[in-house]
Amino acid sequence: INAEYMGTFSYWLEAMPPKDTKKAPAAAEKKAAAPAKAAAPAKKAAPAGGVTKKAQAAKKAVLQGTHSKSQAKIRTSIHFHKPKTLRLPRKPKYPRQSSAARSKLDNSTIVQNPLTTESAMKKIEDNNTLVFIVDKRSNKPQIKNAVQRLYSVKVAKVNTLVRPDGQKKAFVRLAADCDALDVANKIGII
Repeated sequence: INAEYMGTFSYWLEAMPPKDTKKAPAAAEKKAAAPAKAAAPAKKAAPAGGVTKKAQAAKKAVLQGTHSKSQAKIRTSIHFHKPKTLRLPRKPKYPRQSSAARSKLDNSTIVQNPLTTESAMKKIEDNNTLVFIVDKRSNKPQIKNAVQRLYSVKVAKVNTLVRPDGQKKAFVRLAADCDALDVANKIGII
C-alpha cells in the first residue's frame, strides 16, 4: 500500500465498516424520491474540504511523527542529581523498645575509688585537690557532677588523664570555700 494512499480520506472511508446494511437501500430510495432536496447535499459538501484538511494533517502526522518539535531541556549544571522523591516519616505500629535505655554511668560507677598515693596526698594538702580513679568512658562534666553529688562539695574544675595501665585518673579541684582535707577525712582517705 502506498504511503500517500494511506493518508487520504478515501482510504479511511474504505477501512471503516458500513454502518447498517439494512438501512442503506431505504436511504437510496429516499434520495431518488426526493429530487427537491438536491441542494442539501451541496451544503454538506462544503465541510468535506475541512475533512480533507483533517486527512492531510493526519497524513502529515503519520509521515513526520507527532514528537518532532520537542526541545531538549536546557541544563545549567554539569552534574546530574537524582530527583527528590516523597519520603514519608516512620509511623510504627508499636515501639521497638519497651522503655528508653537506662544510662549505665551513674555516680557510683563514674567515681570508682580515691587515690591514696603520696603525690595524691600532697595535692590534697597543697592544691585543695582530690584525686580519683574514674570510669574511662566518663567525661569531665560527668565526673564533676558525680563528685558534687556523692560528697556534697563544690567543684571548681576537673583535669583528667589516662594512665599507662588504661585507667582514667581525675584531679578534682574543690572550690575555695570547701577544704579538701575535711572531705578526705570524711571519705576516710586520711
